[in-house]
Amino acid sequence: MGSTITEGFLDSPIFGIVSRVAEKTGVRAFVIGGYVRDCFLGRKNDDIDIVVEGSGIDLAQAVAAEIEGSERRHCNVSVFKTFGTAMLKWHGAEIEFVGARKESYRHDSRKPIVEDGTLEEDQMRRDFTINAMAFSLQKEDFGALVDPFGGIRDLAAGIIRTPLEPEQTYSDDPLRMLRAIRFATKLSTPELEFTIVPDSIRAMKAMKDRMAILSKERIVEELNKILICPRPSMGFRLMDETGLLEYILPELQKLKGIETVDGKGHKEIFSHTLQVVDNVAAADAAEPNVWLRWAALLHDIGKPVSKRFDPSVGWTFHGHEVVGGKMVPKIFTRLKMPQNEKMKYVQKLVSLHHRPIALVDDEVTDSAVRRLLFDAGDEIDDLMLLCNADITSKNPVKVARIKDNFELVKKKLVEVEEKDAIRNWKNPITGEYVMEVYGIPPCKEIGIIKEYVKNAVLDGVIGNNFEEADKLMRQKASEMGLVECK
Repeated sequence: MGSTITEGFLDSPIFGIVSRVAEKTGVRAFVIGGYVRDCFLGRKNDDIDIVVEGSGIDLAQAVAAEIEGSERRHCNVSVFKTFGTAMLKWHGAEIEFVGARKESYRHDSRKPIVEDGTLEEDQMRRDFTINAMAFSLQKEDFGALVDPFGGIRDLAAGIIRTPLEPEQTYSDDPLRMLRAIRFATKLSTPELEFTIVPDSIRAMKAMKDRMAILSKERIVEELNKILICPRPSMGFRLMDETGLLEYILPELQKLKGIETVDGKGHKEIFSHTLQVVDNVAAADAAEPNVWLRWAALLHDIGKPVSKRFDPSVGWTFHGHEVVGGKMVPKIFTRLKMPQNEKMKYVQKLVSLHHRPIALVDDEVTDSAVRRLLFDAGDEIDDLMLLCNADITSKNPVKVARIKDNFELVKKKLVEVEEKDAIRNWKNPITGEYVMEVYGIPPCKEIGIIKEYVKNAVLDGVIGNNFEEADKLMRQKASEMGLVECK
């Protein structure tokens, strides 16, 4: 039993209640895991894990009864018998109770064989030393730190280390390899960068094939947590170093390296991509948008396919945004990610990410801006944020020129939107209307007319109103030989 008294960390009344009830019911209880770690890091954490040498469900229900008796308010407990856990919500905190246990695994399964155990056995099965620390809730040593694996030392040094040999810890649950990367990424600060110990890195390289037993949903959950960190690039570089990236997102792996022909090389796309993700993370830090960060991560995945060498201009990637947009649904399907509007949002940003930069290079016409607004719709602001993040040249003169021109594009977007209200514009000439006016069934002529009217509005040939659109429709239909119904 440790002797460090952690004054201030256990001031919440809930810990005193758990301590009293545990003593009354004859069990020992401890706060364990992330709450303890975050106490020492000075980070707010409302997720509290209580491990009990006994039944976690029984203690949770007894604590709820104690609260109801003293506070005269209902205290709801959610019981998960399959996992032997119970969740109690109290004043904004979520307190999970679980019985101390020891686990063993079959090599071909993620499902453990679980048995009752002691606190020490429970700490041994934890993923990392910094997550295996516990505070005692016993009256005789309330607040004492129980730290058999030196988690407090590793936390101070910025080290991610497994309590047992990494081969055993990672074999038991291969997701812990991704969790190691996630914690290193999440906990790092400008003052202290967390590192994974060399033995763990070697084990991860050797055991990357164990990822095959994991569900894609669990993998994606970790990826999302890495993406919403302040500097996601750190996580993806660690995935690359350990070989996990090739298993999870081979499309990113293919962005690595520089090809040279006649002394001309292209930008290193992998490093550029990670810089763009970090730029987006800095821009949306107040409210992290994981799907915008996915768009940043995937924005250049079409480049390896579209890469060509032109002796007169060097390397080109024409149409890479179109290719990348088509790849997004396949990646989402493979990783069992949402196929709904979230996927469509990422696909749209990937497909359009080159358009604002193209406007910078060309003359910023009202027509081009209308088309961008029409195609981007409500995602225009996120698209502009992504495009701004995509400016990563090491040439400060070039960056300054592009950013100045980019500001002109943003100004033009505002002007055109105010004047023409084109964002999320709907064509006033519908297929149903054309069929009604000309008494025709669905046919290709209807599509031709609608597209003609749409282009006329976006190009500024006619105003954005029904009257002018209707007049143009009738002119075009007449040219095509269509006759109005009488």
